[in-house]
Amino acid sequence: MSTVNPRRWWALVVLAAAQFMVIMDTSIIGVALPEMQKDLGFTQGELQWVFNAYVIVFGGLLLLGGRLSDLVGARRIFVTGWAVMIAGSVLAAAAQTAWVEIAGRAVQGVGGALIAPSAMTLLMMLFMHDPKELGKAMALYGAAAPAGGTAGVFLGGVFTEWATWQWVFVIYVPIGLATLAATKLLPNVESRRGSVDVLGAVAVTAGLALAVFAVVRAPEVGWGATATVLELAGAVALLVLFLVIQKSVREPLMPLGVWRVPRLGSANLAMTLLGAAWIPMWYFLNLYLQQVLGYGAFASGAALLPMTVLLMIFMTAVTARLMGRFGAKPLIGAGLLVLAAGLVWLAAVPPTGTFLVDVLPASLVAALGMSLAYIPAMIAAMSGAPQEQAGLASGIVNTTYNVGSALGLAALTAVAMSQGADRLGNLPRLTDGFSAAFLGAAVLAAVGGVVTLLVMKGDKTVAVEAAPAPQAEKVSA
Repeated sequence: MSTVNPRRWWALVVLAAAQFMVIMDTSIIGVALPEMQKDLGFTQGELQWVFNAYVIVFGGLLLLGGRLSDLVGARRIFVTGWAVMIAGSVLAAAAQTAWVEIAGRAVQGVGGALIAPSAMTLLMMLFMHDPKELGKAMALYGAAAPAGGTAGVFLGGVFTEWATWQWVFVIYVPIGLATLAATKLLPNVESRRGSVDVLGAVAVTAGLALAVFAVVRAPEVGWGATATVLELAGAVALLVLFLVIQKSVREPLMPLGVWRVPRLGSANLAMTLLGAAWIPMWYFLNLYLQQVLGYGAFASGAALLPMTVLLMIFMTAVTARLMGRFGAKPLIGAGLLVLAAGLVWLAAVPPTGTFLVDVLPASLVAALGMSLAYIPAMIAAMSGAPQEQAGLASGIVNTTYNVGSALGLAALTAVAMSQGADRLGNLPRLTDGFSAAFLGAAVLAAVGGVVTLLVMKGDKTVAVEAAPAPQAEKVSA
């Protein structure tokens, strides 16, 4: 039987749409946050939990999602993930209190953690027969992620301005049902024997959640407070326990030997710092547009559309060609440094700024950096993994990006609050806080760029060409 699926490009549409929606779920709530804050009683500092509840669970369970994709079958996990995503969306839309809202977002995160690695595994199986096709498919799939993130801002504005903030969650119900109906286009992958490291999954998720919780609360209770020290120590202990479990169990969630895959470590470090810089930029730029410049929900979302257009053009038409010529390393390094430059520019925003002068050019520079770095880092992290660990490699790279996003947002929220971002109505102080967050994000991006150029092994070939072909007997239409 041929390994070439004649419906592979239609299947890619389904997978890219899923990636678009999963990442959009991290951003569509952005413009709606002020309205949610009023209705559900969030404080300015607590508001980030609407974002972090999703990202922490999503990032913490991605390794488990990747492992389940490898064992149970990627299409089955993909379907299960969408069912969970729909359930979480209904809960979040129906929330009448802050904690129910956070619970709904956490359930959505579980669904996303099942969808993302299974979708990547299915893509690799569909296109592994031809490195050129795989590179094109990865470019389209990769472009769906940042495009979904930025498009979510616009759609959130549309729903919040002309309907209610609940619609940023309701929209996932019909889209999820349509996606489930289209899964017949995806290849059916046979399950294989093995066990699931539940204890490891609990340890890593709890450790990451406790670390973010400690960083979020530290500005309030004090960095040297006993509670903060104990929480951070507990997070470290849980993560160390996770590593011990991985060395001791027969079938670990993350076999430590996977880190011997070329460029996996350096690519994941780049993805961590990319998420830690990009997501806080998006978060605080939303707040600056609405709370300082006075934009409404729709206008705030529309203001970030140019970034989406630039991301889509560069990722689909430019980045893949540049990677074929120069390899992953220079693009990742340059992309992170360009992102840092855009963030430094944004850090100069004044309380009396304007969109055309102070926001648009800086945001486009930042988006250019993101478009150069994201796909090469993703491919570099995936390219050396063997077929049977495709889900694991996907889970790791998605985990590092989302964990970086959560920790970066928590840390930079603390920085912003310490510089006045909690002073609603005081525009100079608010702007000082947001500027501090942009500058902190710039430092993270710059460190990522420099470390990538110094540490990552160079490769002037397209990284995906080194990946092995799938076994024909394991893939069917």
